[in-house]
Parts: sequence; structure tokens; C-alpha cells
Amino acid sequence: MPGEYKVKLEVFEGPLDLLLYLIKKDEVDIYDIRIERITEQYLEFMDAFKVLDLDVAGEFVVMAANLIYLKSRSLLPTEVRPPEEEAEEEDPRWELVRQLLEYKKFKDAAARLGRLELEQSNMFSRMAETTPVPERPLGDVSVFDLINAFNGILKRINQKEDLREIFEENYTVGDKIDLILKLMSAGVPLRFTELFSGAASRAEIVVTFLALLELIRLKQIKAAQNEAFGEIELRSA
Repeated sequence: MPGEYKVKLEVFEGPLDLLLYLIKKDEVDIYDIRIERITEQYLEFMDAFKVLDLDVAGEFVVMAANLIYLKSRSLLPTEVRPPEEEAEEEDPRWELVRQLLEYKKFKDAAARLGRLELEQSNMFSRMAETTPVPERPLGDVSVFDLINAFNGILKRINQKEDLREIFEENYTVGDKIDLILKLMSAGVPLRFTELFSGAASRAEIVVTFLALLELIRLKQIKAAQNEAFGEIELRSA
């Protein structure tokens, strides 16, 4: 792992955003979420946060604990489940479903207001100054998209990794930043998977990904997707 500095991203949304992302990725209705699957996927993201040594809010850990609790309750027969205070329904998912629906309602409303604000600002072209609409911190993709892609790369290297890691070179984030900038210097877009094609170990993948996050944070590189959950493409900003 790099020793020069620690990459910090201030682009994380909350744990409910991650859950909504996972639900959308699985193309399921909020009412039909499978606690076992969504808990497993959520914990994979938590593992990635830990591997990358990223600072995440404590509410992510609280939600992880809540999901594990809900999963344990859902696996028990109804008649042997411990009593839940003020619980009127037998399905332990409903409280989480209500939180997600309420959060999604406000999130969608905020998105609509943002679009209206953008349309309104474009109607007054003669104004001396206009307030620029802030760009998404990670370009056209979310941090969850990037970490999901990172997990995919990590799983593949874990399946074929051998003793090479014992003899690997020691890379730093700075080294990988220089390499990525060199790869992008021609101005040709680079696919996310291509960036890791030469990585020989788990540690090299982690350092390369941290370097990519730092370049995105510094707005030197943008990440984009042609379709939701599709291949991520890296471009010079």
C-alpha cells in the first residue's frame, strides 16, 4: 500500500444511496429486495472501503450492522424470531423499505428541482453573470460505479493470483499517477479495465485505483459511462 499520502474523497453519499444503487443495479423493485443478497453486496463495498483505506462516515457501519441483523431475522422462522418493539408486521424488511422509499422520494424531488434550476438559468442569457451548475465530483459516474468496477477487477486477480505478489515491485500512488497521466497524454479515452490489464497483483491494483481516484478528485481525469452500469471510460478532463 502507498506510503506517500492517503487518498481522501469527499464525494461519498450516504448508505441509503448505496442501497438504492445496489437495488437499481439488480433491477429489482424496492418492495422485492432480498435482504440476503443486498447485505452480501453491501458488505462487499464495505470490504472495498477497508482495502482502499478510504474514510467513510460511521453511518455506513451502522447500516451494515442493521443489514446483518435484518438478514439474521429473515433467516429465522417467524415463530422463533425475537420480539421487535413497536413492530406491527412480520417481515423485517419493511422498516428498511420505508426508509428507502422516503429517501428516494426526497432525492428524486431534489433532482427535479436541480433540473428546473438549470433550465431556468439557461433562459436568461442576457444576465451579466450566471451561477454555474456544479459538475458531479466524479464526472459522469458515481463513486459506487467506480468501486463496483474495482471489485470486479479485484475478484479476477484473486482467482488467478500466484506467488508473483511475494516478488512484486513496490509501487506508490505517485508512481501510478505518473503512469496514468502518461497513458492519457495522447488524449485517447482509456477503458477502465485496460488500466489494470498489466497489474500482476492485488496490491498493484489497489495502488493503481487509488491513483485514479486522486486524479479524478484533482479533476485531471473524468470517468464516463455510455449506459448505466456499463463499461467505464476514462478521459482527460
